[in-house]
Amino acid sequence: MADPAIQTFCCIANNRTRLGLDGLLHYHYESYNVICIISSILGVAGSVYQILPRQYEASGRLLVSYMRGRQIIVWLATADLLASFAVLIRSSSWLAAQALSINGTYYVGSMFCAISSGWIQYFYGVTYLWTLFYAIDVLRVMQGIPGNMIAYHIIVWSSPLLYTVVGLTILYYPDFSCHAMGANVFGRILPNYLLTYLPTVFIMIANPILYLKSSRQAEKVISSSGRFTSNERKQLRILRYKFLSINLVFFICWLPNLINAIAVWSLWTHLPRDPILVSAYFMALFNPLQALLNAFVYRKWGDHPSSVKIRFPWTKPQELNREEDIHLLGRNDEDHSGDMNSFSTTVDENNGRKSSNVSINGYGSF
Repeated sequence: MADPAIQTFCCIANNRTRLGLDGLLHYHYESYNVICIISSILGVAGSVYQILPRQYEASGRLLVSYMRGRQIIVWLATADLLASFAVLIRSSSWLAAQALSINGTYYVGSMFCAISSGWIQYFYGVTYLWTLFYAIDVLRVMQGIPGNMIAYHIIVWSSPLLYTVVGLTILYYPDFSCHAMGANVFGRILPNYLLTYLPTVFIMIANPILYLKSSRQAEKVISSSGRFTSNERKQLRILRYKFLSINLVFFICWLPNLINAIAVWSLWTHLPRDPILVSAYFMALFNPLQALLNAFVYRKWGDHPSSVKIRFPWTKPQELNREEDIHLLGRNDEDHSGDMNSFSTTVDENNGRKSSNVSINGYGSF
């Protein structure tokens, strides 16, 4: 779980004890760590499922659009995998009472606590930004704007690194004596909270707005084709359901963290133990489950989800049988910005008219 409160438990007081040891022991309850281990195992499984190669039974522009969104999903799942695995290692170590034992190994235990917690915070920070850029890229697809994976990567991997390093440096430097400043302890702990949760709040506000704009743009694109039948309305409704599901998953997984942080800072002098622990258990459950829940929402929605199949290492991939597929797959995003928002035409057998198809980052086809 990405919780700055645990990072304060790594601190060492002047009497060579951990001032946060009482809180750490509460977090060390067997049930708490068992929840962390189970949820992180499920998170690892969900991440691996998303990372497995896919074979999309489509061609031309639909295939290119699907692959563009698929890249972001894979990187999001990779970050989730690394974060969930770290939660698994940390909770297993705490449960075994080895790495954080206090029999004279203060700095060893504190170093393990700080490094593992920083690792978790960093990679969950990466997942926040991939979630944001997925929403941004969907809107860019609908607007016919090319993607820029290089820029995405630079921002996504460097920004969490910056605020994780800054937050933990302020907290721990120079000797893990986080509480040594007395009344000014807020100056060491509060920045890490802000650097951890401000990006979360921003994404909770920005993503619904981005998806709302994307759904409106999708409706505009469909209307411009001259056809807005019950089938088009159904597909647009499915698209909106998926956008809503993605937002709900993010809120379910990270709202407990915000509630916990607000409770800690608003009731700092008289912390209610039971509510704080309850919120901590919710974080232990839902933070690592993000990867598993994402596997259900970051998939192809529509009438033919079976057109996307997992390609295992022993599965022989089908060969591309159209020169157009090979040509499009060999081009960069910048070369096919128009394709992302283009329609592939098919003949409606009932009335002989042409109907329109567009794939929005693998969301479904219109």
